[in-house]
Amino acid sequence: MNTPRQTVSYLIRRFRQAGLVPDKRRGQNFLVDLNLVELLAESAQIDARDVVLEVGTGTGSLTALLAQRAAAVVTVEVDPHLHQLAAETLIDLPHVVMLQQDALQSKNRLHPRLLEALRQQLAAFPGSDWKLVANLPYSIATPVIANLLGVRPGLRSMTVTIQRELAERIVAAPRTKDYSALSVWIQSQCEVRWLRSLPPSVFWPRPQVSSAILQLAPCERKRARIADPEFFRRFVQAMFFHRRKLLRRELLSAFKHRLDKPAVDQILRSQGLDETARAEELDLEAWLSLHDAVRQRVGRIT
Repeated sequence: MNTPRQTVSYLIRRFRQAGLVPDKRRGQNFLVDLNLVELLAESAQIDARDVVLEVGTGTGSLTALLAQRAAAVVTVEVDPHLHQLAAETLIDLPHVVMLQQDALQSKNRLHPRLLEALRQQLAAFPGSDWKLVANLPYSIATPVIANLLGVRPGLRSMTVTIQRELAERIVAAPRTKDYSALSVWIQSQCEVRWLRSLPPSVFWPRPQVSSAILQLAPCERKRARIADPEFFRRFVQAMFFHRRKLLRRELLSAFKHRLDKPAVDQILRSQGLDETARAEELDLEAWLSLHDAVRQRVGRIT
């Protein structure tokens, strides 16, 4: 099968034939630099043992390229019109599973139908790995990436185009303006590579912001350090809820009725932190250690 060449002229023609226009609310910006589409697929290092998840099928151009390499592709598209366009492109590819739905059930949960389709394909190819490869819609990129890290069996890698602002938050270091709960959550579990910066001109329609291709590779050695991933995720989110406030105050707020001021002060002292410490100052090791100390005292976050 010849992969459609997703150029500006191709997209304009396809949309005109279907009587459609891209939906800005859904972040429909299509990667039209063919070298970058190829880079996205090549960087994921897909082979015949891999099951690939794609969030945002679009017109099916990247999907078809991925299908040439993978054992199976599960691709999800929320827009029914784009889903139909992609179905016409992918009709001769039986190992592509197309879902017309939202990838998310809620901000903190992936849709069960998506997870079930993924598990079915993994069961059909015993011993296979799975990878996310996608030009992620800006509007859902953060929850998709964050929630996928909680899926078991764990994924091997995510190779994605995302808004540059989000990419900078993911790779941010302590004591910088972009350092956040998302930075800690992802870096505590993944090796992160910034593969390419992307100007607006490589998309159609052109977005008003720049983008980047990032690759996130979950590391089992790192993940083994986190005894309770759900506790850790919610704990870090709570500590960054007011990023400029003191950690002492955030701990008292998040665990009121379970930690009093003397207990919080004792925890901070045990971690070598004083009363003026703030969330944005802690590196990954400090977060893991503080998480363990708090979890031992309170058991869980309600």
